[in-house]
Amino acid sequence: MCAFTWLLLLLLLQEGDQRRLWRWLVAVLHESISLPLEIPPKEEVENIIWSSHKSLATVVPGKEGHPATIMVINPHYQGRVSFLDPSYSLHISNLSWEDSGLYQAQVNLRTSQTSTMQQYNLRVYRRLSEPQITVNFEISGEGACNMSLVCSVEKAGMDVTYSWLSSGDSAYTSHEGPVLSTSWRPEDNALSYTCRASNPVSNVSSHPIPAGSFCADPNYASEKPSTAFCLLAKGLLVLLLLVILATVLWVIRVQKRREMPRMKKLMRNRMKLRKKAKPASSPA
Repeated sequence: MCAFTWLLLLLLLQEGDQRRLWRWLVAVLHESISLPLEIPPKEEVENIIWSSHKSLATVVPGKEGHPATIMVINPHYQGRVSFLDPSYSLHISNLSWEDSGLYQAQVNLRTSQTSTMQQYNLRVYRRLSEPQITVNFEISGEGACNMSLVCSVEKAGMDVTYSWLSSGDSAYTSHEGPVLSTSWRPEDNALSYTCRASNPVSNVSSHPIPAGSFCADPNYASEKPSTAFCLLAKGLLVLLLLVILATVLWVIRVQKRREMPRMKKLMRNRMKLRKKAKPASSPA
């Protein structure tokens, strides 16, 4: 126990007066964020070294009202970073996926000859678009309509959670996945279901989906939307073929009408030539 205590004290002495502060930050893709930097009071800053995986920039505060000297070392951040007075917090604009990760600011203090280490974990997310719901249903022999509602968001990315709300119910039902399974009978209340998708930077809801419209009408239920779409596509294809055939026949007919007078004139000329050729060929 005594040896462990001395080892812990040794580690603390090696660390000196360095103080590490962690912050967890989230930001929106293509937008901007500031990484706040805290400067101890009554301390004069020698310089600040910002890094992310590798050196990012160095800031040397100016003296007596002169501007600070800023050197952006990482070309990935050229033209996208600035340092906000008076603490020289790091401001990043036009965020990309590659900006996610760990950041570190080493503040070297001239007054106390110490340094502080402030670290950040930045995660960049996309704002979610409106969720889309796919409905699959089946009419059982007992007359119940078994429904499966699948909620999805285009280019959702990571850390997306889904929840469902039915009309008349004041509480959200959370699910591990985006699928909600339910059943409905004609004598039941006509419920509508809404999907809500969330990530750390946005929270969006879908249009309500009424269960009755898929299950109440037997004719509608017997033809799923995919089948109706196939029938519509086939009908349009047949109509297109008929239009093309009619156009081809009309073009052929017009060409024949144009060629008829020419053929008649050619036949008359041949008849005249034959009549002229008969006397010339008779014996003297």
